Amino acid sequence: MACGSTYLWAGEATWFCCGNAWGSCGSENTGACGTCQSSKNMAAWPNLSSACWNITRPDLCGENMPRRACGSVMNIRHQCSGATVCVTLADCGPRTQSFCGEATCCSGTCRTNRVVDLTPAAYSAIGSLSSGLLPVYIYE
Repeated sequence: MACGSTYLWAGEATWFCCGNAWGSCGSENTGACGTCQSSKNMAAWPNLSSACWNITRPDLCGENMPRRACGSVMNIRHQCSGATVCVTLADCGPRTQSFCGEATCCSGTCRTNRVVDLTPAAYSAIGSLSSGLLPVYIYE
């Protein structure tokens, strides 16, 4: 899987459960793409489809994110530590409109609005699950 280095977006990353039980997750469905697994490096993107967009509505927080399809690959970089993880899009989310203006900061620089959900495997590759939110840069 080739992971890109072209800047796409910045904001907050959260984590979610999908697919077979793993770690702190119970069994969940496999997401909008039917492939999501908590034990793999996967992600949910608010603009995966028009149906996703209508649920997540990042535009209501000023985030007019580009549409990307199931199977698209992104590189997520933790703003504070510089740790990166390569993920494959497998679901729609997060529900950005429910958290407009929420901010996560490090070293005096803050990122606002939830723009990507990571599976526990992907999230724990760049941060601690107990943190709940990470400021990130997204590349493709």
